[in-house]
Amino acid sequence: MDEIAPEYDVVVLGTGLTECILSGVLSVKGKKVLHIDRNAHYGGEAASVNLETLFKKYGNYSQGEEPWKKYGRLNDWNIDLVPKFLMSSGELTNILVSTDVTRYLEFKQVAGSYVQQGSGPKATVAKVPSDAGEALKSPLMGIFEKRRMKSFIEWVGTFDPKDSSTHKGLDINNCTMKDVFDKFGLENSTKDFIGHAMALYQTDEFITAKGKAPEAIERIRLYGNSVARYGKSPYIYPLYGLGELPQGFARLSAIYGGTYMLNTDVDEIKYDGDKAVGIKATMTGMDEMKFETKAGMIIADPSYFPGQAKVVGHVLRAICILKHPLAGTNDSDSAQLIIPQSQVGRKNDIYIACVSAAHNVCPKDYWIAIVSTIAETTSNHHLELQPGLERLGKIEEQFMGAPIPIYEPTESGSKSNIYLSKSYDASSHFETTTDDVKDIYRRATGEELKVEGLREGINVEQ
Repeated sequence: MDEIAPEYDVVVLGTGLTECILSGVLSVKGKKVLHIDRNAHYGGEAASVNLETLFKKYGNYSQGEEPWKKYGRLNDWNIDLVPKFLMSSGELTNILVSTDVTRYLEFKQVAGSYVQQGSGPKATVAKVPSDAGEALKSPLMGIFEKRRMKSFIEWVGTFDPKDSSTHKGLDINNCTMKDVFDKFGLENSTKDFIGHAMALYQTDEFITAKGKAPEAIERIRLYGNSVARYGKSPYIYPLYGLGELPQGFARLSAIYGGTYMLNTDVDEIKYDGDKAVGIKATMTGMDEMKFETKAGMIIADPSYFPGQAKVVGHVLRAICILKHPLAGTNDSDSAQLIIPQSQVGRKNDIYIACVSAAHNVCPKDYWIAIVSTIAETTSNHHLELQPGLERLGKIEEQFMGAPIPIYEPTESGSKSNIYLSKSYDASSHFETTTDDVKDIYRRATGEELKVEGLREGINVEQ
């Protein structure tokens, strides 16, 4: 371990993905960074853990039992605590490439993106059409609707928010997405899978909100561009699990002089008036070490400062071990399946993320499926996930803890000098995480985080 300096430009608390991206980027930009985590592993809530850790985390066993042993070697299991994929043309991929973190990681494409229509035993699953050709073949629509969908997707490809000649006569900055959909005569079921399985909105609020149309069109375009980059689906996924992502940025920070300390508890935050100016901490383990250091600023996940964050919702999550792929996904080694909220009488979508031995996250002939959504009630949360659990078939093991709070900071950080991240939401990708990274960077430095556009060359196994 590097010697602890008496002063750092930035002290980062927690090694979640948001915090690790920021420590990596700030180190590259010449900042002196100290990065601390109370845990013994990187990743925080975005960690990947082995099966024994999962059993113990969720208490799925009795004292003296070791049920994980029947599933083979522990080192063969790398199970994500959050169910997310990367958009292959998204902002996180751009950051990975522009910072060269991809040299530490290998990726595999997710085999398909699917959407459910209907509910219960009569529900059907279909691949989400990503281009005009797939729209014409999709079982999600009748023949006339396919033509309208084809016309809509072609228009999205030519849409320019600054060129009114591409706006189909719509007042694009003031109209709603309902107005846009109606312009093409699209049916409600088509609007549903476009909004939820392509634009990836979690609720229907985007349809009637004025001024949302340019954002929604850009999200649909991102989906199409991400599919076009590698084919099959818009998503890629790191081999050995999502926990590789924060570790990759941690390596980047270390190369540029960042200091990392796991198993380290923050004992006290030092203040000068209202501003945080340093920390006192204790590193535990084989040799306990207490130290104090000054900090130009502090970046942290909300668990370190719960009094400066508010709960804006709760994520429900069930991590399941299967011995078969998801039904309706062509026996894929990986897939995302979205159950739009309207199909099952909810306000929020249900997501299923599924990966397998092809991604080095479990032994051969196993699959890991994570069902997630936003809680809408205060009890019976397993019933809220039931439409997703029903899609899984026989479940070998199911791990479901208490609802996970979604925290947001209550202030910008300018007064306290403490810049908090947001918790992970229930979305199926990391675009909201990178939005948070950019927001924290802007609040903390007063500058925009500029990221180069994605260039060719990221290694993705097909």
